[in-house]
Amino acid sequence: AKMLDMVNIICKKVRGSEQGFGGLQVVFVGDFFQLPPIARMGESLRYGFESRAWEEAKPLVCYLSEQFRQEDELLLGLLKSIRKNQVEDDHYTLLQEQTEIAYEHIEPTRLYTHNADVDAVNMTQLRALPGMVRKFAMSARGNKQLQQSLAKSCLSPELLELKENAMVMCTKNNFEGGYVNGTLGRVVAFDYEGGYPVVETADGRRLTIKPTTWSVAEDGKVLAEIEQVPLRLAWAITVHKSQGMSLDAAEVDLSKAFVYGQGYVALSRVRSLAGLKMLGMSQNALGVDPKIVAYDARFKNQSEEAEDAFEEMDDLEIEKMHERFITAGGGALFTGEVKVEAKKIFERAVKESTFAETKRLLLENKTIKQISADRDIVESTVWTHIEKLIEEKEITFTDIIHLLPEDWEESYKELHEALEMCGIEKLKPIYEYCKEKYDYNLVRLARMHYLLSK
Repeated sequence: AKMLDMVNIICKKVRGSEQGFGGLQVVFVGDFFQLPPIARMGESLRYGFESRAWEEAKPLVCYLSEQFRQEDELLLGLLKSIRKNQVEDDHYTLLQEQTEIAYEHIEPTRLYTHNADVDAVNMTQLRALPGMVRKFAMSARGNKQLQQSLAKSCLSPELLELKENAMVMCTKNNFEGGYVNGTLGRVVAFDYEGGYPVVETADGRRLTIKPTTWSVAEDGKVLAEIEQVPLRLAWAITVHKSQGMSLDAAEVDLSKAFVYGQGYVALSRVRSLAGLKMLGMSQNALGVDPKIVAYDARFKNQSEEAEDAFEEMDDLEIEKMHERFITAGGGALFTGEVKVEAKKIFERAVKESTFAETKRLLLENKTIKQISADRDIVESTVWTHIEKLIEEKEITFTDIIHLLPEDWEESYKELHEALEMCGIEKLKPIYEYCKEKYDYNLVRLARMHYLLSK
């Protein structure tokens, strides 16, 4: 909250406006169930949504619900229960059963809640390896205070000690170099030119990891800069450092968990329970802040209200809204000469209405994802078009059979009962009646089928 308020004040000053963030468009992205902000001594812990800046920004909430890291239903169920603060004995039993990593040829990363445990494991493992230690010292330039700040926030240590066969993790994104923050590997050699470590990743690639810089700049001038090889030992890392990472295999020790969200962050790093081994568990390790649970419900409601509002708008209304947004942000609508290629695209779009284009692709048996990509529109808009086409009898349910899942008949029985009980006006009551068993898109399909059967 404090950081957001500071940014808000600066934006107002710079832009000479009393609007939230000086009238700038601001996008907040994050998950409040993860580790809470750190409060200094004497300060109360305040989340971003408790700031004056958040209140002034009046954000439109879009709740992201699709999972990309995990597909393991048991693990997803566990994480969902943690988010609701509804962890039962069965969940602890499930975790106690995670005593082995199911994968071969993948050395798991150990996650601990305290730095002391991490350092002890890493140094023990490093010393156990034969061969000479190679040392890489961090160098720094510029403002001393900024140097210290950079070094403190850098995931690589000031003195990096490595040996051949050391397990390491990359600490910075370098797409051209072939690695990102969190890429795991093993040191297999040191190159002849600079003596830099050669790391073999889990997929068999060999990368020479050269020093890189972290800097603070202002008006194009570098105020402070540190340089180090972007690696750290990775037999073990803290839960805090693991935040944001995806791990194929992890051994997790939550016996000393001391803050809300640590268990949730640690367990959500792995893609499946097959890649998880539990080393320890405390009674409160899976707790999340009750305040976050309450606000999460509020965010979901705000998101659904926003979605319902957009669904009720027609395309012309949305287009006008886009235009108002551009002008309100100080932009101007393009009124100049349209280039020939763009003109052809525009003329084709005029000839064929947006609904007709969706219909054409639908009748080609294209999926929602394919239509979304072909038309460069979001999937929710495609669903809205289909509902409109069904409503206006432009298509029949036969035209969208290819969108149905394999277990459709069984699913529809329960969804039909929900539609009978809850009505067809809102998706949310149907979704909740089925105990969130089916996603909103399946609920939409059931509603379409229900309407056509009447």
